[in-house]
Amino acid sequence: MKFSSKLTVSQIIEIINEKVIVKGNLNNLISGINEFHSVTSGDISFVDHPKYYDKILNSKAIAIIMDKDIEIPEGKTLFISKDPLRCYLDIVQHFISFTPQHTPIHPSAKIGEGTVIQPNVFIGENVTIGKNCIIHANVSIYADTEIGNNVIIHSNTTIGGDACYFQKRETGWIKITSCGATKIEDDVEIGCSCCIDRGVSGVTFIGKGTKFDNHVQIGHDAHIGAHCFLGAQSGVSGCTFMDDHCTIWAKSGVNKGLHIAKNTTLLAVSALDKSVLEEGAVLFGMPAEDVRKKWRELSYIRNLPELFAEVENLKKRM
Repeated sequence: MKFSSKLTVSQIIEIINEKVIVKGNLNNLISGINEFHSVTSGDISFVDHPKYYDKILNSKAIAIIMDKDIEIPEGKTLFISKDPLRCYLDIVQHFISFTPQHTPIHPSAKIGEGTVIQPNVFIGENVTIGKNCIIHANVSIYADTEIGNNVIIHSNTTIGGDACYFQKRETGWIKITSCGATKIEDDVEIGCSCCIDRGVSGVTFIGKGTKFDNHVQIGHDAHIGAHCFLGAQSGVSGCTFMDDHCTIWAKSGVNKGLHIAKNTTLLAVSALDKSVLEEGAVLFGMPAEDVRKKWRELSYIRNLPELFAEVENLKKRM
């Protein structure tokens, strides 16, 4: 999320409700806030696990909130806090808050020529919908969503809802406020009862010409490339990058944070838990692997009863 104007280090300190110690460059101007996987030049970000220290220190972030006093790269600003996530949320919630809406379509929404909005559609603040779209009944389009031209969205679908993103504490779950956006390019068609979550701090992206069947779930900050197809009851977890022309058949799932190469096909009722680096791969199973290897395994499994019977007969003869 980018701020409307750059903030000084002193302004950031005023916004944070937790006690912090500040080191490094005190003259930096901070232009936005993002998680480490979406961070861009000029951003402030946070880290609260040693696993990610090096990644965030070497990122484009100009300012970092973390729970340890360590040496940082020259030119960056370090905010040291016992609870970096709380500090991050203080900043996000300073700019993002829930405001009740009293009309089905927010006055700030921009709707292009030739677009049809069916009854009982909800359109939130700062939404842009292009030309010649059809938005069917009972669709909900949350704030900060951008939809291109010639897009069809079928009934009961929700675009831009909050990410399912929580951190477990002794006192319960802390909700990590979503402050990102959702972007759907031209010529996309989305089936009934689908859910596309907004980015936590970046953008959830659906590429040009992509098609969804019914009951598809796309997690926060995911990137779905151009001309992909997702079958019914399939899902892609947050922060996964799926390249162009991929196909995910029905009832299949993709784990978080993966990279999926162009022209990948995931066959029905499969679960992908590793990145796919080879273009054109065809995968199947739980966990998903090369389809030929998986079919051979299934063939062996089908033959196990006969093989077991043969072993038992041999034991009796002996």
